Amino acid sequence: MAYQAGIANSKFDTAETRIFGISTDNTFSLKEFAAKVNASFPLLSDFANREVSKSYGVLIPQAGVANRATFVIDKEGKIIHIEEGSVAIDPSGAETACSRLAHKNQ
Repeated sequence: MAYQAGIANSKFDTAETRIFGISTDNTFSLKEFAAKVNASFPLLSDFANREVSKSYGVLIPQAGVANRATFVIDKEGKIIHIEEGSVAIDPSGAETACSRLAHKNQ
């Protein structure tokens, strides 16, 4: 996973994008996870109120966790691409969406 995250980050940088992760885990757990996978992007905690997960429609209320999801959001704040579930772990879908968006805006 660390290898994929590093590659994805460099490819996203060329598309003038920013990557960050949001999790319903607490900050201590996220810090340990980031070190374990050598994450090259910030991980933010949605632990206290899970407001971000609720707002983006990925919270699983009965479990208190969020479904895995990748969102590509353009500069105006519009969501242009969503991947949910196990496919959200692979950054290539988001990378393709960012690349298409960059070419569209040229």
